[in-house]
Amino acid sequence: MSKIVAAAAIRGARVIAREAEEFLNKALKEHGPDARIGFPETAFFLPMANALLGLEVKTLKEAGNVFNYAKGLLPLEPKEKLWLPYLGDALDAGIATLLCEEIITVLRYLYKQEPQTDCNGFFTDTILRSLGIQLVDGRMPGFAAILGAAPTNEIAVSVVRQLQERNILIFVGSSSGGRSIIDQLKESGVEMGWDNYIVPYGRDTISAIYPLNWAIRSAMTFGGLKAGQGKKCLLYTKERVFAFGLTLGLVDDLKYATGAGAINMGFPIIADTDIPEIKPSGITTYEALVKEFDYKKIVPRCIEVRGVRVKVSKIPIPVLYGAAFEGERVRREQLYCEFGGKSSQAFELISMRDSSQIEDGKIELVGPDIDQLPEKVKSLPLGILIEVAGRKLQKDFEPILERQLHRFFNYCMGVMHIGQRDMNWIRISKDAFAKGLRVKHLGIVLHAMIHEEFGAIADKVQITIFTKEEDVQRELIKARQVYAERDERLGGMTDESVDTFYSCELCQSFAPNHICVITPEKVGLCGAYSWLDTKAAYEIAPSGGNKPIPKGECLDPVNGEWASVNAYVSLRSNRTLERFSMYSIVNNPSTSCGCFECIMAVIPEANGIMIVHRDFSGMTPCGMTFTTLAGSVGGGIQTPGFLGVGKIYLTSKKFISADGGLRRLIWMPKELKELLGEKLIKRVQEIGEPDLLEKIADETIATTSEELMLFLEKVKHPALTLPPLF
Repeated sequence: MSKIVAAAAIRGARVIAREAEEFLNKALKEHGPDARIGFPETAFFLPMANALLGLEVKTLKEAGNVFNYAKGLLPLEPKEKLWLPYLGDALDAGIATLLCEEIITVLRYLYKQEPQTDCNGFFTDTILRSLGIQLVDGRMPGFAAILGAAPTNEIAVSVVRQLQERNILIFVGSSSGGRSIIDQLKESGVEMGWDNYIVPYGRDTISAIYPLNWAIRSAMTFGGLKAGQGKKCLLYTKERVFAFGLTLGLVDDLKYATGAGAINMGFPIIADTDIPEIKPSGITTYEALVKEFDYKKIVPRCIEVRGVRVKVSKIPIPVLYGAAFEGERVRREQLYCEFGGKSSQAFELISMRDSSQIEDGKIELVGPDIDQLPEKVKSLPLGILIEVAGRKLQKDFEPILERQLHRFFNYCMGVMHIGQRDMNWIRISKDAFAKGLRVKHLGIVLHAMIHEEFGAIADKVQITIFTKEEDVQRELIKARQVYAERDERLGGMTDESVDTFYSCELCQSFAPNHICVITPEKVGLCGAYSWLDTKAAYEIAPSGGNKPIPKGECLDPVNGEWASVNAYVSLRSNRTLERFSMYSIVNNPSTSCGCFECIMAVIPEANGIMIVHRDFSGMTPCGMTFTTLAGSVGGGIQTPGFLGVGKIYLTSKKFISADGGLRRLIWMPKELKELLGEKLIKRVQEIGEPDLLEKIADETIATTSEELMLFLEKVKHPALTLPPLF
């Protein structure tokens, strides 16, 4: 490692360590050693200290233990240290920096100095898990942490847009010369937030610990690694978390020190200034520290150095296009025009056709485009008919393709799409219109993306767009007939009516031992994949993450155990599992990866099961929050009595059917109960328990086991009379 870089990193580490020591002493004096500290909504305490050292830091006194370890890492004399890829002094200083930065930022939370203005601050476990499916399905192939400020606002926006176009999640913060890229983006009107793939973490370099301890948590959240497995956690981030640092402006000692910490995690640093380069690989996959002065080349250079695999869809439309724009909102003051919603009638339909009936690439607009709207008219009716033909296409794939239209529309910068079928709502911004976006361009997008993602089953795609009221109303009647026929056909599918289940192995990029087995009556635990989705995915990409599992011999119809499923799961879980029950939470239950929508847990004293979704941050009757529960369930571990599931699974006839089904459900958050609404009401009526929902407690009734028991006995919940779970 360059002596100049090493010296700067060590100097920076000592400065940060001194600040941590002074701040900690101040807090000890003012609050006492037993004062509670912690980041919001995490089960990992101080995540870096938890992952690398195995420490559960809850008090100021315990934070002192972390500081003493970090101080011992600062280079002076040789001693036994935490395992590092190689024992360079600057790398030791980098780990010390990360531990001290974590102490400083958690103390800022104690003193209510975080999050900083217009910044996210600490990234919660809930956010990490909610991004799970995007992390594994290719929509979010890598992560960038930008520190500093670009020479101009225009360059800052250009760099960020290039990253967005490649679907890179961008953490922005720190400062250079008194300026932060956060302010440059704000001044340029760039919308920031998780939905836009641009997350401001803080305006100083110390707050760069937030994206780094977000990364280290993925090792424990998805990778099944335990606190204190420092070597494995660092190797995990190197091999599976495709992150890099991009410094804009002067690289001072603090940035060198923080960068040294990031390099330990396998994350290279790319700078736009004349810094010494470190090109030998080993700690990082390729170069560890490089420079690039050309802002047109700096993003491709970052991608190359980290080895991020990106796929940029180049579609001939006048606005940028990519997954990073999926969460963009078009507010009323930004609105040029809209379709559907409350303002007009709209629908979208995909229909299978014989190849001879349609012409690939034919995009027809029937009616006026938005540049022909009369002045002050802001809304139009809209009908989108997409006709698709293909030798491998099946009628049941129509709704699967149709569900993807939401993404395809939203990937257009300046376009907002909500809803589906005849309840859709599309908005186009003034800026997108000014750049030349028209309705016909939406047809170009849909044609290109259906071929891009479904080319294996879609040979021809023809699109007709209607914007005249009489045409939309006429076609809408036909569309609603199709919707009704689909619902009737698909509603009758059961696990018994098919001879093949499907696996989902997408999450193995993060959780190597986890396998989802998806059936018609059991969705993937992330909630994003149904049996039809996985069936279509296998047809589209046979070598992809979804594989067929022939049912074969059924070993146990009650618990839902098949010899073929056991054999498949054993093989694909790296021989970590031998048996796998589909319908039980207590007998060899399914594994969980980390991006589950809900967690179920047995409450033994109540002889029942509670469920909590990841958006609920309160306490549950089992004595743990969602984030604490999730720390015990994820990572591909089989944990009897606990299970990660998709929300809609609660309405399935196979919902823990081996254990008593819905009659076992004794507690769930009020929001989740309301979210499932009519579907849940229908299910309790089907099982002959029409008043069951009223007997299921929520957080307004009970948050402790004692309160829960009193309520269950009062309402005579059926779980109390069922056979014992264990």
